Amino acid sequence: MRQSYQEGSFFAVPLLDGGYGAGLVARLSPGSKIMLAYLFGPRQDGLPDLAQLASFTAQDAVKVLRVGDMALVSGHWRVLGELEAFDPAQWPMPQFLRRADALKRAWRVTYSSNDPARSEREESVPYETVGFEADSLYGYGSAELLLTKLLVGADHPLNRKSV
Repeated sequence: MRQSYQEGSFFAVPLLDGGYGAGLVARLSPGSKIMLAYLFGPRQDGLPDLAQLASFTAQDAVKVLRVGDMALVSGHWRVLGELEAFDPAQWPMPQFLRRADALKRAWRVTYSSNDPARSEREESVPYETVGFEADSLYGYGSAELLLTKLLVGADHPLNRKSV
């Protein structure tokens, strides 16, 4: 069976409180188990409009993360269509930050520009370093929770700290 998505595919991410966010497959690992996804708002009541998504750039993303592709494989994340003339250079592979809190150490992690599953370099950086996404591999449920929190208001129950 041919997979229904590829690099440059837009997809809908169902949010936990209803509605949808959107994503773009920017990179796929060989075998398509792990992808680099750019995630977008705003929250939509219905499926995001492909014409609107096609105008987005990498700078419009609310989050860039490495995530498994199971939600796309299963159809849980609905593929909306393709970005015409997808250019990977316009959707770069960012560097990530991995922290060992107990050791108070941190590393800047560089992944292959063609494979979000393959780390090419780790460089020790000050523990206080900021400005990079966390070096994590998200499951689709975690990605949905994260995007929901990013797209709802600060007073929403998902964003309230438990006491």
